[in-house]
Amino acid sequence: MLADELRELLKDTAPDVETIQEYWKNSGLEARFATLEQRVTQPDFWQAKDQIEVSRQHQRVGELRTQYQRLMSTYDESGEVLELFAEGSDEFTQLSAEIKQLCRDIKKFKIALLLADEQDGANCYLSINPGAGGTESQDWAEMLLRMFLRFCEREKLAASILDYQGGDEAGIKSATIFVKGANAYGLLKSEIGIHRLVRISPYDSSKRRHTSFAAVSLTPEVADVKVEIDPEDLRIDTYRAGGAGGQHVNKTDSAVRITHTPSGIVVQCQNERSQLQNKQTALKMLMAKLVEKQEEEKLVAASKVEKKKIEWGSQIRSYVLHPYKMVKDHRTNFESPQPDLVLDGELMGFIESYLTTFV
Repeated sequence: MLADELRELLKDTAPDVETIQEYWKNSGLEARFATLEQRVTQPDFWQAKDQIEVSRQHQRVGELRTQYQRLMSTYDESGEVLELFAEGSDEFTQLSAEIKQLCRDIKKFKIALLLADEQDGANCYLSINPGAGGTESQDWAEMLLRMFLRFCEREKLAASILDYQGGDEAGIKSATIFVKGANAYGLLKSEIGIHRLVRISPYDSSKRRHTSFAAVSLTPEVADVKVEIDPEDLRIDTYRAGGAGGQHVNKTDSAVRITHTPSGIVVQCQNERSQLQNKQTALKMLMAKLVEKQEEEKLVAASKVEKKKIEWGSQIRSYVLHPYKMVKDHRTNFESPQPDLVLDGELMGFIESYLTTFV
């Protein structure tokens, strides 16, 4: 019966509601709103030097507060209202649609609350590099690229391939995509690290099981922050673009690779139609990576975090296709027995688990 399904749906949503309520209780957002409300209602507020920033914060926190109150109130009432209408009536049909939408809205709101860091809302650059293993790892890296592109489609994020270096036989040697949309960096930050694949190799004539690795890195886009870069520190190389990118690729040496000698950071772009456009995009990527590096060094110097170090074998997630089927995140222990769906971009379960564990 549909009524029983709706009751079960509300029951399944209860943990999300508890997470939201606990977060709201401990976040200080209610007190923050009261303070901001007091500020913006002062007669001379519009003369304050920080009135634009305070107004922005007041609007953001106010919208969160309104949404929180609406969702929690509606959820509390839904169970009672469900018992008032007979299944099959017009009112019940409408209520059924509203309950299903409410549960989807609660899940989305939970994610929005957990993405509280300032850079979570930023667009980002996602790069994939295969580990040792030649064709096996290069093929795995391309599978990950497809997974992230499908995830972006599912979540209405715009993803464009900035660089695509095809493998010698199959897969990719490296790829970078630019992801643009609401909370792009915040949603994808859980993917940073080493991804491990276990499967029967399609490239092994003996049909043996192989283990492959690929590294995923993520850099938030920076808008107004500037880093002084000495042109003498840059080595700029051009080459003929290949792979994805349209009919214009392979015709001219339009692709650009920039190496920042002091830091060793290398960025490259090939998706634009001209060498100048590719250079401008690559410089934006370099600026973002240098800003990220500076922030990491500040945190390390202040002993707030350990310096990031990615090593093969320290995988964050394993994708096992043989002898059984399972995807497991080793940080949260979240699992999915359907790797085909995960590799088709169904990542929200892993993302939610990461955010609720570490945020």
